[in-house]
Amino acid sequence: MKRKDKAAPFVPTEIHVSTVEDDKGTVGILSIQTTEGLLDIALDEYAADAILKAVSSIKAKLNPT
Repeated sequence: MKRKDKAAPFVPTEIHVSTVEDDKGTVGILSIQTTEGLLDIALDEYAADAILKAVSSIKAKLNPT
């Protein structure tokens, strides 16, 4: 099934990073204020690495050398 209407992208207006600790260890928090509201993402080490790789891939496509 194909989606007919495409949702508008969230445009980031502010980005904040922090960490919190619990009994299982430290978790990173990526908070992104967007044009549609606040988006909080909790990241463990593996998710943070995946985000870094994804951003690197996007960045390479934005500014090819």
